Amino acid sequence: MPGQDAIQIDQVERILQEPGSDWDRRTHRFAVLAEVASRSGIGRSWRIRRPQCADALVFEAWVEMVRGRQAGKMEDARAAGELCYRAAEAAPADPIPWVVLLGILRVMRADSRDLFAVWGEITSRDPWNREAHLQMLRYLSPEECGSRSSQMDFVETVRASVPSAAPAVGVELAALVDEHSRTSAQGGVEALLVRRQWANHRAVRILDGALRDWPRPGHLRHAAALADLNLLAYALAQAGRVRESADTFALIGDTVTAWPWTLDGEPVEEFRYWQSKA
Repeated sequence: MPGQDAIQIDQVERILQEPGSDWDRRTHRFAVLAEVASRSGIGRSWRIRRPQCADALVFEAWVEMVRGRQAGKMEDARAAGELCYRAAEAAPADPIPWVVLLGILRVMRADSRDLFAVWGEITSRDPWNREAHLQMLRYLSPEECGSRSSQMDFVETVRASVPSAAPAVGVELAALVDEHSRTSAQGGVEALLVRRQWANHRAVRILDGALRDWPRPGHLRHAAALADLNLLAYALAQAGRVRESADTFALIGDTVTAWPWTLDGEPVEEFRYWQSKA
């Protein structure tokens, strides 16, 4: 009889293999499962059991990246990076080893030249990878290794070419929510007047564009579509436009994502409060 770890490894392996070359869904599944596995030893156990398996290699690296992000530093970033390179060699068409390497470099606060080199590897394989775009957005923020202007330059570059239903379509709105959170955390008069940010031309344009397209049933088809709809519902609430969010909340149903609701308190409670207002 196989042990519990072996059963769990088999389940994880099957779940990750099911999407085939649908990079969006594969990336999403890796992200979700790595978060769960960060509290267990499954990542290492799978790699030991299948040392030549690209998915096993990159899964352990992703688990280590999650732990590093939670701790603020990685125990052995070089070893995790080596797992990514081995996985990339074993599966050269797969963008996921490079996505994880990008996240590792972000935790390390590596030089931007190194990140943009990895960024090129990702976008040559999967131009609109949502996870990679969000990693770059946060790396380029003033809280990490960039500035507000470098972050905005990145957002404008994405906005100029991103298709309206691509997995990375939420990057611009994510940047707005980050800016809202940044201002709120500063305190003082600006924090008290933070809602004014949502009334400027850029914010109104972004919200109007998302409201026009995202709540249409079937428009957003990427794996993290419900996460982006949560983002839109939150942004509308902060902008004082909660009455316009009814269709968005209807599409979300009961699928509450921790971010961005956790910015203001317990996520489910915050979600239910604004859902009732809508």
